[in-house]
Amino acid sequence: MRTQRPPRARGRYVVAALVAGLMTTSLAACGGDDHVGTDSFSVGLLLPSRAVPRWEHSDKPLIEKGIKERCPDCTMEYANAENDAARQRQQITSMITKGVSVLILDAADTRALRSSVQEARREGVPVVAYDRLAEGPVSGYVSFDGGEVGRLQGEALLNALGNDADRKDVVMMNGDPTSPNAAWYRKGSLSVIAGNVKIGRAYDTLGWSTDNAHANMSAAIAALGPDRIGGVLAANDSIAAGVIAALKSAGVRKLPPVTGQDADLDAVRRIIKGEQLMTVYKPFAAEAAAVAEMAVALGRGESLDGIATTTTDSATTKDIPSVLLIPKAVSVANIEQTLVEDGVYTVDQLCPPDLQPACDTAGLTD
Repeated sequence: MRTQRPPRARGRYVVAALVAGLMTTSLAACGGDDHVGTDSFSVGLLLPSRAVPRWEHSDKPLIEKGIKERCPDCTMEYANAENDAARQRQQITSMITKGVSVLILDAADTRALRSSVQEARREGVPVVAYDRLAEGPVSGYVSFDGGEVGRLQGEALLNALGNDADRKDVVMMNGDPTSPNAAWYRKGSLSVIAGNVKIGRAYDTLGWSTDNAHANMSAAIAALGPDRIGGVLAANDSIAAGVIAALKSAGVRKLPPVTGQDADLDAVRRIIKGEQLMTVYKPFAAEAAAVAEMAVALGRGESLDGIATTTTDSATTKDIPSVLLIPKAVSVANIEQTLVEDGVYTVDQLCPPDLQPACDTAGLTD
């Protein structure tokens, strides 16, 4: 399947700390007829799957909280596509029929959902693309700098490889090609590792699925042999889980460095145990705050001028008002300074009894 081009952003990025202070400002007519203009309206939230834990555990409650803080009388309709674009199209139609005033869409397939974004526009319902840039006439976009995600992964892997960078192969375990983010991440990582390592095999991971990653990694081990694999560029933590399980199943005792993304709880525990090299933490509270700010503003018929800090071009639409946040690399050395200090996890959550010795070594204490 042909991958979509990654979104192109212009302007300045904002750091997570700024998002909490975002305030809506100017009022502007913003197409929407009966759907906008009140302080008691409904926001539709459409998330792509349950394969990545963050969607249900972090994004959904944070977005709902952000909407309520900004519009106490607003309500939220929620649907999860279970990685099925056809189901998500039906969910969008259903929400429009129910009378939502604005949609927050994390598309299961950004290209396949174009017609649904067009349908929403025809019905006067603005769409904010969340985390992945959907095609079609979206009104706003909130995500993280995907190129920086890939660069952080590539830099960590290259540093961990050391002398093995010249002697062993790297396996690239990319994301789902239906997501433009997958190409964005890959481009960022290649900007660091291309020419510095030998890429022995590269795979796309449909659905960002742990099972599919396991199958792909098993194929790489069979093709290359476990001793030739120096490291794995895994696009996210669900993929990393499949990679590590496949390596263990193949009898690999000294695991090669494996990257990740999303700071899933299980992934952070793998980092503490020394099974996973790193993850990329994307402060979800900042992302959720920004998208809630956009959604409430659009629901009220307000401009995004005081919220968006840059613009982004998709394959179909130019100059989309956007907020692109900066991710952070997390390794065993800075878990406390990032995830614990930000309140993502407590030390107790990260350190069950069987991990206590490793947590002590990592300096993770109450």
